[in-house]
Formats: sequence, C-alpha cells, structure tokens
Amino acid sequence: MLTIHIRPHWEISVKGEAPLDTADLLGLLLSIQDTGSIAQAAKSVKLSYRYAWGLLRAAEELFGEQLLHTGRGRGTQLTPLAQKLVWADRRIAARLSPTLQSLASELEVELGRITAGRTRPLRLDASHGFAVAALMGCVDRDLLPIDSRYRTSTDAVMALARRDCDLAGFHVPTGRFQAPTVAWYLRWLDPEQHCLVRVAGREQGLITARGNPLGLRGLHDLARADVRFVNRQAGSGTRMLFEMMLAAEGIGFESIDGFNSAEFTHSAVAAYIASGMADAGMGMRAASAQFKLDFIPLLRETYYFALRRDALEGAAMGQLLELMRQPAYHKLVAALPGYDPTGTGEVLSIREAFSL
Repeated sequence: MLTIHIRPHWEISVKGEAPLDTADLLGLLLSIQDTGSIAQAAKSVKLSYRYAWGLLRAAEELFGEQLLHTGRGRGTQLTPLAQKLVWADRRIAARLSPTLQSLASELEVELGRITAGRTRPLRLDASHGFAVAALMGCVDRDLLPIDSRYRTSTDAVMALARRDCDLAGFHVPTGRFQAPTVAWYLRWLDPEQHCLVRVAGREQGLITARGNPLGLRGLHDLARADVRFVNRQAGSGTRMLFEMMLAAEGIGFESIDGFNSAEFTHSAVAAYIASGMADAGMGMRAASAQFKLDFIPLLRETYYFALRRDALEGAAMGQLLELMRQPAYHKLVAALPGYDPTGTGEVLSIREAFSL
C-alpha cells in the first residue's frame, strides 16, 4: 500500500520580495542549537558550509536582526529571534500534524482503491493520543488497511453512531468525573449494540513551563493574574473534563486568562507553553515530557475504542485486536510517559467498563 507523508511548509517574505524558504533554515538552526557550531550543524543537515552561511546571512538581512550569538568558550547560540523561529515551527507541526496525518490516510485509501482495487479499510475516528499514534505506526497497511482520522472524542462517537466509522477513540476519567463523562457519551453509545476495547491508561494534569517558575500547584492557581493559560478546543474530551473540574472547584471560567484559547492537540498545548506564549495548560504527561516541561498530575483516565458488537467478527478487526495484544505494542505504550498498558486489547462491554 502507498504510504503518504504530508508535512507543514512555510515561507517568509517582506514587502512582496522573494520569499525565504524556512525548511533548510530551521533545520540548520535546530542543529546549531544542539551542536553549538555552524560547521557541525551544516554537516549534520547535509548542507555545505558556504551555503549555510549564505542562508543565515539572507535570513538576517530579511529580518534586520542577528540570528546567532558567538563567543569564545561558549560556542554559537541562537538569539531570541532564532529561538522564536524554531518554536514557531514546532508549534505549527504540533497543531497541524493530526490534520495532515488524517488527510494522508484518506489519500492513501483513495489511491489504493484506484491502483490496487482494495476493499474498504477499517475506518478509525479517534481523539488524538500517543498510544493511538504508536498503534498506527505498528500497522502494516498492506495487510491491514486503516483509514484513520483524528477528531474530538465527541465527534468520533457520533460518527460511530451514524455508522460513518468502525472504531471510535475516546477517553474517560476514573473517579468522580467518570459518571458525568460516561453519561455524555451514552447519548451515542448503546450498551446493547456497542462494546469497548481498552487502549491504555494515561495521566492528565497541568503542563507548566520548565521548572514551574510561577510555582503553580493546582487549578486554583490558574485564576491568578500573573498566569496565562492555553486551553483545548471546545468539544474535545480534555476541554470537557477541564470544565467539569473547574465547576467542581467553584472556579469561574472568566477568571482564567486564556480560557477561550483553543489548541487542537496535547502536543500543541505543550508547544505553546514551551514557546513562552503561556504558562500552563491542561494535557497529558507524555506531551509535557515531549517538550521537557513540568507536569502536575491531577487524574488518570482510560482511552477506549468503541465499536459495534457485530464488528468483532470481522477478519480485519481481529487482526487489529491481535496486534494490540502483542507484547511489542504493550512495550511501546509502557514507554510513553504517564501511560499504562494494563489490559490493552481487552474487549469489554460498556456495562463492565463503567459498572452500569
């Protein structure tokens, strides 16, 4: 099966002049950040030293500012402008990657139908998560074609109810917020028609800037005047959970600076904080670790795939479940910070899962 990768690409121009392609520049800046040397950086990204210098000079002329600081004994370092460019690229990738991955999957399926006359693939609509991404990385799509689309938990279970997908990925907290969350999803999930597959347990909490410089300890600190918050988009499972937690603590939404902001993945929230544009956000420990940020644990939750009971008999579904039960996949999940593979691949009734 064809494999398609779509990556973000951006250019910068001033007053209609020829645009600067950032692809080589950003790779070079990242390598300089890691190595502290222009010569080593150019070699690592496979650019000639002369071309690398020319690229840096062209960018500095465009911005009218330096991108590098050099000093004896401390190597070459990025200026604040260069650091902002690097973080802008990481934010763009974190925000757009799920959408681009979904589009790539759709294109793979459509082209596969034309070039090989393939049968209909398994359709997975899922809230974005690291365990799901790891699972998609394990799938041999020649043997098990999957059309995966990232969307909110609510949108995923709605699509399952309409029969627009075969699997719907969503997450439910354990403890006091489980019952209202389950009640929400039972608008579309029918215990008589649907069942669940456990994907993984995972940890949610507050992601803070590295070192937690503001000394944040919990939700009440988000109402402080000196704290800038970045939120998830309305309709996401994490946004719904966050709003329930605030209501339980008697914290008004309007008291939080940035409550109405909206990022579309846990990684995008973490990238936003790492770039210095916010001080805290709600998200997974794995996203915090991805950007080397601090994390305040608040609760655990379980990520599930919902599916129709009669779909369990399908050969493709059986292949996917077998893959999820393999020790190799469990090992990948266990390596994700804050994740727990206990019971991964287990099929449960909705009543069993939520003690209904």
